[in-house]
Amino acid sequence: MATIPRIAITCGEPAGIGPDVTLAAAGKPWAAQLVAIGDPGLLQQRATLLGLDVTLSTFDPSAPSTAHRPGTLPVLPIGLAEPCTAGRLSAANAPYVVETLERAVDACLDGTFAAMVTAPVQKSIINDAGIPFSGHTELLAERTATPRVVMMLVADTLRVALATTHLPLREVPDAITGDLLAQTLHILHRDLQRKFAIPQPRIAVLGLNPHAGESGHLGREELDVIIPALKQLRAQGLQLSGPHPADTAFNPKLLDASDAVFAMFHDQGLPVLKYAGFGNAVNITLGLPIIRTSVDHGTALDLAGSGRADMGSMLAALELAVRLAHNAAAS
Repeated sequence: MATIPRIAITCGEPAGIGPDVTLAAAGKPWAAQLVAIGDPGLLQQRATLLGLDVTLSTFDPSAPSTAHRPGTLPVLPIGLAEPCTAGRLSAANAPYVVETLERAVDACLDGTFAAMVTAPVQKSIINDAGIPFSGHTELLAERTATPRVVMMLVADTLRVALATTHLPLREVPDAITGDLLAQTLHILHRDLQRKFAIPQPRIAVLGLNPHAGESGHLGREELDVIIPALKQLRAQGLQLSGPHPADTAFNPKLLDASDAVFAMFHDQGLPVLKYAGFGNAVNITLGLPIIRTSVDHGTALDLAGSGRADMGSMLAALELAVRLAHNAAAS
């Protein structure tokens, strides 16, 4: 990888705020080269609508990478199927959205890009177009032939990773197995080392039940599954504390002694993180052979083209992607 890393930004749902926050980010200085993947005409149209002075150019992968110049944006061009109006979804453009993601993944795999940052997509319209699509994470895992990935959200110094993600609550206890915990905690441990340059990661593991099961009186998952799994993983060299009761785990003393918190299910850890970093949280997919960060918000169709979209999460996602790319280059 070149000294100046290249970061791909997929512009997301064309009718949403993805193009808006991508263009806004182009107005800032970066210690990397930013490259948008999307339709140049759409980006120019949206820049005009927003009153943003951004000079677009066609990305040349054979040229040396140079640090981003504010007010410019190279574009790897992929054309829309039909013109797009801000705020108005069209199933005809769903294949375009998927193609931007596939091109970004492939270009990260071949070394053209050091990382990719994804703007939000509208899952419903992609499925309405007849394309099976459950989300970015699943597409990235399939495209990179990665058998298991881990979702982690980051807000400043707080990192929260998940054992399970988008499952109904009644299915979560059955999903928490020793194998699942071993695989996901190894991925978290390894990527904290490799991507975040933390030599000996300290991970605080939450229990599943209230009070971490209260010695079996409030559920046996801690006694039967979680504690034995943590014991085995500690014997393999992982620095794990817990299982901690979730209601008292997010306190300064424990967080200062931990590099990440490992929650058992989606709404156990993420409400705290999103409260702590609302508007600036970043989603990162661990376990992939590439670096991928993402905004932590939706397409906000009602804000597209209005100039009122909050760009905080896009800036945070880019900052993290650039930092991880530099970490990778230095390792």
